[in-house]
Amino acid sequence: MSTREALALATEQALDLVEVAPNADPPVCRLMDYGKYLYEKQKRERESRKAQKQIEVKELRLRPKTDEHDINVVIARIRKFAKEGAKIRVRIRFRGREMQHPEVARSLLERVANDTADVVTVESMPTFDGNSMVMVLAPQN
Repeated sequence: MSTREALALATEQALDLVEVAPNADPPVCRLMDYGKYLYEKQKRERESRKAQKQIEVKELRLRPKTDEHDINVVIARIRKFAKEGAKIRVRIRFRGREMQHPEVARSLLERVANDTADVVTVESMPTFDGNSMVMVLAPQN
């Protein structure tokens, strides 16, 4: 069908002539309502974005002098969050002179990582972030 005939048919039916395969020989065109086509395409994209699973990041905060029982509670919460599939950010906040002893915080984070090694893997090792030390844990698959 010639281009003129196709355009005449498109205007007669109040549709648009849309080129589907420009690289084909001869190029392939289709009669469609282009506005409706764009709407359907955007709707499919929104649905696919909605269907994707959002990874949630939970944050647990500690201090360098956190007591034994509180550390055990944090470890239990890490296990719970890992079973839910969330990533966990463990943050140790420093105050005042506590910044002079970062090895205490690093050993505490390493202990938490070792105690939860059966359910999580360390995604990022302990690093300084302002007045705190941060480690990110990801659930094992």
